[in-house]
Amino acid sequence: MNDQHPQSADATAGDHGSTNTARTGTGGNTRNTGPGRLLIAVYAVFAISATARAGYQILTKFSDAPVAYLLSAFAALVYAVATVSLAKAGSTWFKVSVAAVLVELVGVLVVGSLSIYDSVAFPHETVWSLFGRGYGFIPLILPVLGLVWLYRRRPSLGKAGR
Repeated sequence: MNDQHPQSADATAGDHGSTNTARTGTGGNTRNTGPGRLLIAVYAVFAISATARAGYQILTKFSDAPVAYLLSAFAALVYAVATVSLAKAGSTWFKVSVAAVLVELVGVLVVGSLSIYDSVAFPHETVWSLFGRGYGFIPLILPVLGLVWLYRRRPSLGKAGR
């Protein structure tokens, strides 16, 4: 980093994803660095596994539990959107990340609650059934960690109040 010209260093850092742009609003992506990489990797694993599970269930035994299998497919879509948006730079992708992770959290809480209180509606488990018990409760913990990470890496409005 060039100590003599900190403003020009910040301006160019956005192109390389430097952590200097986390709060300056210059458009850099610090969400995919450090622990953010692990978060993205876990989301990617869940996107792939939920897609494979839902695809198999829908193709082979859809009539057994259509609601559960469609919810698994929806969860797979949410995980895929979260994976891509967390890895991308920019304020639009940040907003998509927040929306995807919030949808995931609401989905886990709603499906988890319904699967306990109305188990007849969920004869087969989804990724989010019983708050993700079949996946070590990671589906319940992951959106909380995701929201904390996004909050800590949120873009600021900058000094100009943009």
